[in-house]
Amino acid sequence: MTHLSRRSFVTLSGAASAGAFAVAIGAVPAVASPSPQEPSASDAAVAPRAREFRAMWIASTDNIDYPSRTGLSVEDSKAEFLAWLDLAKELNLNAVISQIRPAADAFWPSPYEPWSQFLTGEQGKDPGFDPLAFQIEEAHKRNLEFHAWYNPFRVSMTESVDHLVPDHPALVNEGWAWAYGTKTYFDPGIPEVREHSLRAIMHSVEHYDIDAVHFDDYFYPYKVEGKDYPDQATYERYSDGTSSRDDWRRENITIFIREMRERIRSCKPWVKFGISPFGIWRNDTSDPAGSATSGSESYEIICADSRAWVKDGLVDYINPQIYWPIGLEVADYAALVPWWNDVVEGTDVALYIGQAMYKQASGAIEDPEEMARHLDFNRDYPRVEGDVYFSAKSVRDERDGAMGEVVRRHYTHPAIVPVIAHMGGAAPRTPNGLKVRCSRGNAVVEFNRHPHSEATSFAIYRVSGARFDPAELADGRNLLACVRADEQVVRQSVHVEGVAGGEWIVVTALDRLWNESAPSKATRAR
Repeated sequence: MTHLSRRSFVTLSGAASAGAFAVAIGAVPAVASPSPQEPSASDAAVAPRAREFRAMWIASTDNIDYPSRTGLSVEDSKAEFLAWLDLAKELNLNAVISQIRPAADAFWPSPYEPWSQFLTGEQGKDPGFDPLAFQIEEAHKRNLEFHAWYNPFRVSMTESVDHLVPDHPALVNEGWAWAYGTKTYFDPGIPEVREHSLRAIMHSVEHYDIDAVHFDDYFYPYKVEGKDYPDQATYERYSDGTSSRDDWRRENITIFIREMRERIRSCKPWVKFGISPFGIWRNDTSDPAGSATSGSESYEIICADSRAWVKDGLVDYINPQIYWPIGLEVADYAALVPWWNDVVEGTDVALYIGQAMYKQASGAIEDPEEMARHLDFNRDYPRVEGDVYFSAKSVRDERDGAMGEVVRRHYTHPAIVPVIAHMGGAAPRTPNGLKVRCSRGNAVVEFNRHPHSEATSFAIYRVSGARFDPAELADGRNLLACVRADEQVVRQSVHVEGVAGGEWIVVTALDRLWNESAPSKATRAR
């Protein structure tokens, strides 16, 4: 069996080294979090949030993260993915963004596109199980949100299409795809191409219990200097001629995104739609509404009008890839975070920041505190509600303890995924019948889930003091755990370690969109 080497960031990082407690609901392991401790100076300055989106990308393209190579046995393939989920829980993350359509292919049995070559090494070959179903089930067991990550228009990682199955849509539909740079892409200007991608993606939305549809920054391919896209014939056929080719291209992408949102809403209104664009929309020298930067602009280089997607409410969350350090002149992190904070202000779009942990792993960023300082900086911008790290392998293998520093300063406790208000949902009924039994620092927390409740998970809080104060639940240091509901039983049982006698314990219920009930009646641990 293949085993991924995993560094224990929680136990190695300073503030977290005081010890961890294990949590389980029924027989399912759920989370890990530290025992009560005095906050360090940095903890006091940056108290952990009770609500924060924390995720990592798990990339399948070129076997970056999962699977680590093609042709793994079913057992080894599953073990690899479970190791990534367990790492996410060890770091107190609450979501994974897993790539399931890297190049007009699929990690599930799709009627529209072949099995991905990144699974078996041969496009169209059945891997022997349904990876998407497995990933979702195991993520939800650990109470991790599962964001399904799709590349909308990439067909092949090479200019050659010889490896494509004979009935691949790019081969049987003449003119749908073209080579550009070193890869092959669907032409987004063709309406039938956009419709195909929509149908392929929606098949997974319709048939699987995903929590979100996620796109990365690849729409039109990144431009190659001195070489335009080979879409003149498409422009002449489908454009009315009143717009420039670049404006027409941007509109093609916006049309696609608008239709994607509408179809998700019509099918499953609780499924989120998020995009992770290149971090610079436009520089302020190109557009007064742009950022104080001088780097490449996604508006130009990939025909992505990401600011308009936010302003027009076409996404539920935006996750810009701000992959540069604080103080970099051409693309200063300290300039881009405030800019994106202002963009989402006045909208109902959530903002998470994409973090370049791969630059820590490669040594391109040498300061091991750079990522932690990014999160320090974010606290001054209230619309920033979380962070996503690229990618899982770099989170595991980064050098010099950069992720450990993030955990020590920000992730010593679990956090609940923030509510996106316009998504709807409703707070479930409050759990009742709370009982807490302690023995040698271990505790069993039992409570009742209402049989017709919409609760998918429960948050368990611990508060010290002579009297229980509900306001203390807003302090992330008081969140013990957030565990998946066992829908098979009414009486829930959660096992925790490190609970001191005399502390107040309360439980809340959360629906799948993280709307939270009022707390249960507080009970002292004894």
